[in-house]
Amino acid sequence: MKILITGGAGFIGSHLTERLLGDGFDVIGIDCFTDYYPREYKDKNIKNVLGYDRFTLIEQDILSMDAFPDVDYVFHQAAQAGVRKSWGRDFEIYTRDNILATQRLLEYYKDCEIKKFVYASSSSVYGDSELPMKETRMLKPLSPYGVTKLAAENLCYLYYKNYGVPTASLRYFTVYGPRQRPDMAIHLFVRAILEGIEISVYGDGEQTRDFTFVDDIVEANVLAAMSGLQGEVFNVGGGTRISVNELLEIMEKVTGRRAVVKYIEKQKGDVKDTLADAGKIGKLGWKPRVGIEEGVRRFVEWYEELVVNQR
Repeated sequence: MKILITGGAGFIGSHLTERLLGDGFDVIGIDCFTDYYPREYKDKNIKNVLGYDRFTLIEQDILSMDAFPDVDYVFHQAAQAGVRKSWGRDFEIYTRDNILATQRLLEYYKDCEIKKFVYASSSSVYGDSELPMKETRMLKPLSPYGVTKLAAENLCYLYYKNYGVPTASLRYFTVYGPRQRPDMAIHLFVRAILEGIEISVYGDGEQTRDFTFVDDIVEANVLAAMSGLQGEVFNVGGGTRISVNELLEIMEKVTGRRAVVKYIEKQKGDVKDTLADAGKIGKLGWKPRVGIEEGVRRFVEWYEELVVNQR
């Protein structure tokens, strides 16, 4: 069995690559190594798999490719990330990388006999929805980023409906863990606490998030791919809804250091609360296995090793 993972050198993509190689699959990763954050992070993400005979890395932009590998499964993880950067002129980048790239892949694979096309969506499609957020809720994204993720979800459904592409869309809820991008909250907060510098928190810190550990996200991808269900959307949430202030307290406990916090103005596009109803994917045998304190502990261990290796 052959597998294509777009964004294969990224945070989630690299974990998924390792899992599927370990399961005995041949994996082809596509990554264009954008300058959204330093390339050195992605190079470190995939250093352990570059020696595998069953792993191939294609360093290319999806939209520059005329053809894609002949594979059995496609895991489309690649995207332009970031809610706050998606406003203004940058929206063109999000439209290109999140919508057009998804359409290009679907258009190509509609003529291929693949077993499943798994798309990485986001809880950002909900906006300020009633909790818990269910797949059947009306979707009202609050950011341009959320709009592009929802548009790509809709593309997956219409290619399933019109061409029979066996799609599955996973709405990720605040993914964290080792290799998390350096611009994401847990990475920023841990670095600040360990270095003794001030943390900027948007709003009053009472906004809540449903945090999901990356290993649980990987498991959800595998289960969705192997499931016979097609054209469906699934929430993937870790079942740990806590406030930013509570998250900082956990980080203080894990690191044994105090956080220096400055509260600043809330940012446009940030939703107040998220909480996934994960009952639907639970029927596929999925459940979150890593709680927030254990997950933060694993992240801190990874981060400390990263810093040591950079010296």
